[in-house]
Amino acid sequence: MGHLDGLNHANQMALAQDNHPKSKAEAAAAGVNLLCLPESFSFVAAKDGESLKIAQPLDGPIMQRYCSLARESNIWLSLGGFQEKGPDDSHLYNTHVLLDSSGNVRKTYRKIHLFDVDVPGNMVYKESDSTAAGESIVVAESPVGLLGLTVCYDLRFPELYQQLRFQHQAQILLVPSAFTKVTGEAHWEILLRARAIETQCYVVAAAQAGRHSEKRESYGDSLIIDPWGMVVARLPDRLATGVAVADIDLTRIDSVRRRMPIAEHRRIGSCLKTQSV
Repeated sequence: MGHLDGLNHANQMALAQDNHPKSKAEAAAAGVNLLCLPESFSFVAAKDGESLKIAQPLDGPIMQRYCSLARESNIWLSLGGFQEKGPDDSHLYNTHVLLDSSGNVRKTYRKIHLFDVDVPGNMVYKESDSTAAGESIVVAESPVGLLGLTVCYDLRFPELYQQLRFQHQAQILLVPSAFTKVTGEAHWEILLRARAIETQCYVVAAAQAGRHSEKRESYGDSLIIDPWGMVVARLPDRLATGVAVADIDLTRIDSVRRRMPIAEHRRIGSCLKTQSV
């Protein structure tokens, strides 16, 4: 299992809730095609400005190590939330990088929606102070299907996922994240399952977990959700370190979409008129 050898074959993928070498070894041993790592997979800042200081271009030494890892493990890697050197000295890009099993950068997506939020009972975040927003929607062919690339806070903007599905025919939506504990407890699984149901796509959400510093704590709970909105893989503990594995069955996507053909039934944005108040 885990190799593309026919339309009816289930393709295996995994997500890791950490960045420990053991996770990559587990994924390789399981024979997965694609391993997904969470946002800020290579570095989690403890203080403001730290991410900006360590930002590197895509051909820098940090990314080159992951290119080597993909090549040596013969696994595609989804690397969500890389601190890519930005357009000026004051800003980086929060970049989702997709590597193939030969260690080549296949696609990059720069996070469009930046986390400028006053979290209730928690703290104020201002991602735009040091991060430049991306401007492009990105899909990518892969051994497991057509991927739609997003990052974390994008999850709250369903129109992005609608475009990935209905304009770009995505089959699997990747959502590497570092949700806060407060927002994760309230909304994490609900939003992920909603995106899966409304697009009839698999949703794969690799998540940072636990306390990173005195001021920063991530919710965790890495999930893989099928096109019917059912959770098909998750770690037994939302804060656990490890790898969750699931089969991506493209015939499951076809079946759900055929039985409930929402792509054919959509009318908003095509033929309806707007009445003024």
